[in-house]
Amino acid sequence: MARLRYAIVGTGSRAQMYIDAITGPHAEVAELVAWADTNPGRLGYYEERLPSGTPAPHRFTPDQLAAVVAEHRVDRVIVTSPDATHAAHVATALDAGADAVVEKPLTTTEQGVRTIADAVDRTGRNVTVTFNYRYSPRNTALRQLIADGAIGDVTSVHFEWVLDTAHGADYFRRWHRNKETSGGLLIHKASHHFDLVNWWIDDVPARVFASGGLRFYGRDNATARGLGERPDRGTTDSPLRDEFSLDLRADEQLRHLYLEQEGFDGYRRDQDVFDPGITIEDNLSLVVDYSRGASMSYSLNAHSPWEGYTVEVNGTKGRAELHVVERGAVLLDEQGRVVVDPSARPDLVIEEGSRPTSETLTLQRHFAPAEEVAIPEGVGGHGGGDAVLLRDVFRGVGDDPLGHAASWRDGVRSVVVGLAGNRSLETGAAVRIADLDLGAAASSLGDRS
Repeated sequence: MARLRYAIVGTGSRAQMYIDAITGPHAEVAELVAWADTNPGRLGYYEERLPSGTPAPHRFTPDQLAAVVAEHRVDRVIVTSPDATHAAHVATALDAGADAVVEKPLTTTEQGVRTIADAVDRTGRNVTVTFNYRYSPRNTALRQLIADGAIGDVTSVHFEWVLDTAHGADYFRRWHRNKETSGGLLIHKASHHFDLVNWWIDDVPARVFASGGLRFYGRDNATARGLGERPDRGTTDSPLRDEFSLDLRADEQLRHLYLEQEGFDGYRRDQDVFDPGITIEDNLSLVVDYSRGASMSYSLNAHSPWEGYTVEVNGTKGRAELHVVERGAVLLDEQGRVVVDPSARPDLVIEEGSRPTSETLTLQRHFAPAEEVAIPEGVGGHGGGDAVLLRDVFRGVGDDPLGHAASWRDGVRSVVVGLAGNRSLETGAAVRIADLDLGAAASSLGDRS
């Protein structure tokens, strides 16, 4: 296999997975020749982490992408910059002669969808969206059940996802708290979920009705609950800090990537979740109708005491249920700081009755007892999905009848649910996907190729 030349745009924490893959297990087929970030300090951090003997990639600024693709003969550009910048970087890469690999979400706006669709049409180049949750063994097992016809034709889906006060709270500390840059959780986070449903039931969304709001985080909610004065950031020795305060000094990666780089751009990764001015929602409910007649009820909560999801798929022959607990409780250490990974702290006493991490898949056909379906063990991030995704990204897709690899069209099909949902939140009315201004991308929504 030929060794492809890569550039990366955006070197925040999400970029680490790709950098480690290129300089590690996939080094024989991939070479990182250039990277860009608006903050040069983050590039310095990753340069220091490169394996011994690995040359440092060429540094550039995001506005130099087209020239760098040409000068350094870049084959593929990996886009891991903030969500609102994805469309411009993808289009620039394609026009310059490279393919693109982009983190979810594909983009945050209808204009962004049009920009990417036009660039694909203009250049004929390839865009891959990295939906790693597709590759998780538990999610693959559910896809296989449905594809095998075990529950017949799908009639409805109930999907609940809960983010806890470690992970969920984090969206309200960083740039994601601004809907202009992230599209809100319906775009940034839930595009994962909408893609899973589209993939599980092999269908495309047609209409969305949404309800929700900022009901837990934010200054008004804090004041209503009597929380009182708070520090403006989590990295502080102030006696006002609490379990919602993120201390960047306590995490080596966050300290190097963000705290030590604030002098370059002033960006604070540890803002208070109860600040004024947060413009995204923390509780969301949707009803989504699909083209072939199924419907989905969906809910997202970003301040749950545990984290995981429940999916229940009804069909003409029965029902499949997937229940996943990814973290059973948010625990605190002796300093009152959140322990993000309790398994890394064997000294902590886990209280009796704490919800165990688990995943179960149940199939129940009509007029038959329930059957537990075995789920292969997954190793690594996102339920075992990251490693398999990276294999496909860097080494190509082999025989895969379930179609794990996601194209830009799949990215559009996931993001339009959030776009329609955001419009529905604004208007209070159901929104037809056909009424979104998607330009050339609109015709691709019904094309399953």
